Amino acid sequence: MALSTQVRASSGSAFPWKYDVFLSFRGEDTRKGFTGFLYHELQRQGIRTFRDDPQLERGTVISPELLTVIEQSRFAIVVLSPNFASSTWCLLELSKILECMEERGRILPIFYEVDPSHVRHQRGSFAEAFREHEEKFGVGNKKVEGWRDALTKVASLAGWTSKDYRYEKELIREIVQALWSKVHPSLTVFGSSEKLVGMHKLEEIDVLLDIEASDVRFIGIWGMGGLGKTTLARLVYEKISHQFEVCVFLTNVREVSATHGLVYLQKQILSHILKEENAQVWNVYSGITMIKRCFCNKAVILVLDDVDQSEQLEHLAGEKDWFGLRSRIIFTTRNQRVLVTHGVEKPYELKGLNNAEALQLFSWKAFRKCEPEEDYAELCKSFVMHAGGLPLALKTLGSFLYKRSPDAWNSALAKLRNTPDKTVFDMLKVSYDGLDEMEKKIFLDIACFSSQCQAKFIIELLYSYDVCIGIAIEVLVERSLLTISSNNEIGMHDLIREMGCEIVRQQSPEEPGGCSRLWLRNDIFHVFTKNTGTEAIEGIFLHLHKLEEADWNPEAFSKMCNLKLLYIHNLRLSLGPKFLPDALRILKWSWYPSKSLPPGFQPDELSFVHSNIDHLWNGILGHLKSIVLSYSINLIRTPDFTGIPNLEKLVLEGCTNLVKIHPSIALLKRLKIWNFRNCKSIKTLPSEVNMEFLETFDVSGCSKLKMIPEFVGQTKRLSKLCLGGTAVEKLPSSIEHLSESLVGLDLSGIVIREQPYSLFLKQNVIASSLGLFPRKSHHPLIPVLASLKHFSSLKELNLNDCNLCEGEIPNDIGSLSSLECLELGGNNFVSLPASIHLLCRLGSINVENCKRLQQLPELPVSGSLRVTTVNCTSLQVFPELPPDLCRLSAFSLNSVNCLSTIGNQDASFFLYSVINRLLEVISLSLSLSLSLSLSLSLSRSLETHLSFEFLNFLIPGSEIPEWFNNQSAGDSVTEKLPWDACNSKWIGFAVCALIVPQDNPSAVPEDPDLDPDTCLISCNWSNYGINGVVGRGLCVRQFDSDHLWLLVLPSPFRKPKNCREVNFVFQTARAVGNNRCMKVKKCGVRALYEQDTEELISKMNQSKSSSVSLYEEAMDEQEGAMVKAATSGSGGSGNEYYPAE
Repeated sequence: MALSTQVRASSGSAFPWKYDVFLSFRGEDTRKGFTGFLYHELQRQGIRTFRDDPQLERGTVISPELLTVIEQSRFAIVVLSPNFASSTWCLLELSKILECMEERGRILPIFYEVDPSHVRHQRGSFAEAFREHEEKFGVGNKKVEGWRDALTKVASLAGWTSKDYRYEKELIREIVQALWSKVHPSLTVFGSSEKLVGMHKLEEIDVLLDIEASDVRFIGIWGMGGLGKTTLARLVYEKISHQFEVCVFLTNVREVSATHGLVYLQKQILSHILKEENAQVWNVYSGITMIKRCFCNKAVILVLDDVDQSEQLEHLAGEKDWFGLRSRIIFTTRNQRVLVTHGVEKPYELKGLNNAEALQLFSWKAFRKCEPEEDYAELCKSFVMHAGGLPLALKTLGSFLYKRSPDAWNSALAKLRNTPDKTVFDMLKVSYDGLDEMEKKIFLDIACFSSQCQAKFIIELLYSYDVCIGIAIEVLVERSLLTISSNNEIGMHDLIREMGCEIVRQQSPEEPGGCSRLWLRNDIFHVFTKNTGTEAIEGIFLHLHKLEEADWNPEAFSKMCNLKLLYIHNLRLSLGPKFLPDALRILKWSWYPSKSLPPGFQPDELSFVHSNIDHLWNGILGHLKSIVLSYSINLIRTPDFTGIPNLEKLVLEGCTNLVKIHPSIALLKRLKIWNFRNCKSIKTLPSEVNMEFLETFDVSGCSKLKMIPEFVGQTKRLSKLCLGGTAVEKLPSSIEHLSESLVGLDLSGIVIREQPYSLFLKQNVIASSLGLFPRKSHHPLIPVLASLKHFSSLKELNLNDCNLCEGEIPNDIGSLSSLECLELGGNNFVSLPASIHLLCRLGSINVENCKRLQQLPELPVSGSLRVTTVNCTSLQVFPELPPDLCRLSAFSLNSVNCLSTIGNQDASFFLYSVINRLLEVISLSLSLSLSLSLSLSLSRSLETHLSFEFLNFLIPGSEIPEWFNNQSAGDSVTEKLPWDACNSKWIGFAVCALIVPQDNPSAVPEDPDLDPDTCLISCNWSNYGINGVVGRGLCVRQFDSDHLWLLVLPSPFRKPKNCREVNFVFQTARAVGNNRCMKVKKCGVRALYEQDTEELISKMNQSKSSSVSLYEEAMDEQEGAMVKAATSGSGGSGNEYYPAE
């Protein structure tokens, strides 16, 4: 969200008062002293103050002009000094002031060296003055009595007494601050009639400024062009400048320094204290010296707006000791780097407006009111979406569309989709112009090609052939041309992307073949069918969302001698190219039509997924570092690898007819990734490999492969070993030397019939001491599992479908301190070792299809934990939440098709218990924060002590619990936001959906890469921000019975402005295509409060009593099973735990 402005609805002028303050005082008492100083300070702070001319007081009658000035003044300061009442002029002024201002509370008295009670009761010098007035006008004179009454009234008002202050300077400062807050109760921009959108940004800047602190602070505000950085800085300046001795705001430093130089800017700064238009500054160094000397003892507020070079900061505000205590120096920039290098500790990133704020700002400009007109509502949404929260674009477009017809709006929208607005384009292009040539090329690559897919993918693509791209990406982020989201995703604002695309389009507006980059389908097809390509083309990126067929000219590449990047996805051509440019460094082409590469082609990277290639080449390709030929089913054999000595990546996944692997593969010393996954025809590999840089060895799914190589010599970096689904019967003895490097191990579905003697001998004693061999014929994997505790770096362990029974998983599995993912699906154990709760980094545990599993142990506490118990049909109870919930950021449970014998009451009981546990933890966190007397709001303390993002549960159930007090048939429900949304008692929302199978599920297209039974379930919400997230989803296998999906979402700790309700929408779709596989029958929501605990406990008791017999029966069965296991031998090793033959 950014800070911007909108036109105020008021029809009055921006300044209805001619003067902010009318200053009434006794000249002979205070004109040359206190009042004179007060007047100058008010004027200096921009508070328009009227002070009468000293010659006027010599008369006894106030002129009509002066009376009019009083009427035109917003406030009056009355300085009541010892001789005030002796002046009939002062008393007449006071009477007029009371007449005009008393009812509105706009009179501010100052009791200067007088006692307020003397003024109120006319004692002391005031009594003496009135005796003189009575002698002159007579006792009981109405005029004199009116003056008495005026003094009595003004003395009863709240004001300041000079005797309460040690120094007059302190009194004047306090008066000016009070006047400032009254004169500027709501800030405007540059004295115009515009008011603000996104005012909460001022509050966030206030925290950084911390005006009460006495130190000197550098504050940096950065973000892309058009966000309102200057506006925000100006508002901060207007708000606080009255509290400083010297106030300087330098606008457009970037442009002014380029035109006039830094000395000119130094003179501008110095002129504010030297009061000279042209201070004598000979060079930047003398300017630095003068700034230090003039400002080192002054409290200064200095704003340097739109800086873009470090030297600007160095020469205009180089060090904090240049300025006096309490000084605040504010920089605005598009380039975060200049702030970092200058020592700005916490640069403030200004972001775009949210949807509600953007619509409000756009409406003010387009309709001069805060909401769109009904006939334009949908059009407004389109323009607001196009602007992407950028205030400049919203204001420019809104102003352009003001009082235009709907037809004109539609025409403007169509034009915008092809050509960006010039004002916005020029503003954004400033950031691009500041890049060097390499950075410009990389920016244009990302801008043009990311319109087809995510920016992250493009960056990875570019990085694959140029490691120098890393620093360029940092520069683009620092210059606000790329963004990094809260979950560390790289992105680009739509208008920035359009700006980049327009730069390329302008290279050759009429013929796309003359542009440096091609990314639009129609442009690419035009160039390749008409053969209009030129040497200007450097990159082509075509990403089609579904497979298409086309006829291209085989000669089309012949003129593209500078082509460096070629990416084609989902295009099947009738003929392959006759020529590919030598300059080509990245080549990714799915469904490549030719059987081999063009002769003489020397790529750095080769990616032909689903290609027709049946053989590669003979010869030397010294630059080639990567080969990806996945799913190229015509490939039968690999080439001689001696001709590609620098190969680092070899991916032949899914090449099902690949039979012969050339033995020279063992000579690839630089190979890092060896991926032969699902190459089902491979039977043999080299007997040993010596590859110093090998990190991944994946032959999973090679069902005919019985032996893998020994990893000998320098092969010490192997981090991922995947053997799942192979016919491997013996592990290489060298595996024991990989204990320090191995991070991922996949042994799913393999049958080890023989262990390396050394490994078995070494681990047999350990395994026996742990009681792992209770039977005469132990599981052949046991020695391997027992040895795993030595693999301290292991992060992923896959033991799916290994026929592991009760007691065959080591009890000390909890010693795998680095483990993040544990796959145990498809096995036959009844329980898991209790030590699992020690896996403090575990993010995922999967026991899917463990049909005999009856319970899970206590779960570990990690940042985010996902538990999958799908098809665990013997599971007696739902897994419990980890005990230390405060340390969790997210918890997800997928229990599809579990607990089939447990009724709906138990689902309700579980949901109630989960929510109640959450509320108990929150209450505890709040109590803790209060007991520690933290100087934060309760909502802030809640955010600190409980940092979870969501809880997510999918369990069997056919009825949404009645506790969800807002239920709706169908897939959406709307809930009003609590009016006290900022109150810490509000926790967030609990949302529940009843998901049922489709009556007639539609057929799905075949895709060998995707499971047609996989479904996506999502919940999206609007008008409500949870750490920037507006939706959650999960991927599940289709199920045949009713299930409940519960989401617990925390409050965003700030109620969005103008947001009164939240709309939750549930969706289901197949992973393949968009057709639905299940449907949402009903959904419900409830706002969560701390005080809901008592009601939840009551509901839990009701639910528990309704289903206690089912639980007792389940527990009896569980206890019986455990007794049976115990009597069958140590570890529960009786035959009943083996799968049926």
